[in-house]
Amino acid sequence: MTFESKIRPIQWVNGVSRMLDQTVIPYEYKYIDVTTGQQMFDAIKTMIVRGAPAIGIAGAHGVVLYAQELEKQNLPFEEFKKQLIEKADYMATSRPTAVNLMWACKQQRDIIEKSNSDIKTLIKELTKKAIEIELDDIERCKKIGDNGAEVVPKGATILTHCNAGALATGGYGTALGVVRSAYDKDNTVQVFADETRPRQQGARLTTFELAMDGIPVTLITDGMCSYFMSKGMIDMVCVGADRIAANGDTANKIGTYTVAISAKYHNIPFYIAAPLSTIDTNIKSGKEIPIEERSHEEVTHINGKIICSDKVKVINPGFDVTPNELIAGIITEVGILRAPYEESIKKAFETHQKLLLQ
Repeated sequence: MTFESKIRPIQWVNGVSRMLDQTVIPYEYKYIDVTTGQQMFDAIKTMIVRGAPAIGIAGAHGVVLYAQELEKQNLPFEEFKKQLIEKADYMATSRPTAVNLMWACKQQRDIIEKSNSDIKTLIKELTKKAIEIELDDIERCKKIGDNGAEVVPKGATILTHCNAGALATGGYGTALGVVRSAYDKDNTVQVFADETRPRQQGARLTTFELAMDGIPVTLITDGMCSYFMSKGMIDMVCVGADRIAANGDTANKIGTYTVAISAKYHNIPFYIAAPLSTIDTNIKSGKEIPIEERSHEEVTHINGKIICSDKVKVINPGFDVTPNELIAGIITEVGILRAPYEESIKKAFETHQKLLLQ
């Protein structure tokens, strides 16, 4: 695999978290420096940074930022640890559906709990872990991409929903990582990108980064996917995930479930691409996945202007859950998992653990 994305959405640089402000793409392409824990919490909440893996990286960075702030208070070491654990737990609540955030904050929490050194040493350990999570995500995504490329037909048109690319990860992508690796082998591969209402991540972000990398992409609205499937113009679907239950049920951006149903009807393989850190084995099925309810203005307004009566009722779930029977495979860094997912997920974690011990 030689293809490299030009985009790095979040990096730890000189004691701050430098991130690409995804709320202003494609109108602007600018980085901001996040210097406090609360700023990071707000950046995650308001989707300046978004995408489950990238949110996880941001959470790990955020714990370091809180540690740097607490260091200035000259607290006793045990009190410092106590308050920092509370901050890490708070950071994990900034987005409730994306499990990578909880996973990354727990990684940092474990370091805090086990530490018996001093504040400066602990902050160095937390910083090292944050950077490790950031760089490890890129390598995981490249493995996901290479594994997924094996099931992409020659000359395929791949449908995506939302953004699961470099912008949603450390810099390569899950679903778009599959696209990048497939395109590296076969430059006749192309993408159809769903607009992804209500925040248009497909329109604003997916098309932006694919165009930047020179990968052919066609934008369609969410309601058009069945039409193009019926015309034989879609060969496979590949999307990311925010949380995967132990049985393979998968939460992703609202509208994904609809795409999966259409794909099943038209006999088009529907794949999930995600790192193992997105799989929550503590949740038995998708029924247990918490679904974030977002601001009503995301639906009633476009570019700051209201598009409907101000008296209309609105419900705005940020995610839906695709049942495992609609999923052809879950593409991970250790391979493609197939049904029955309870068994393949368990084996995947065992394989991953063995690789860590080597």
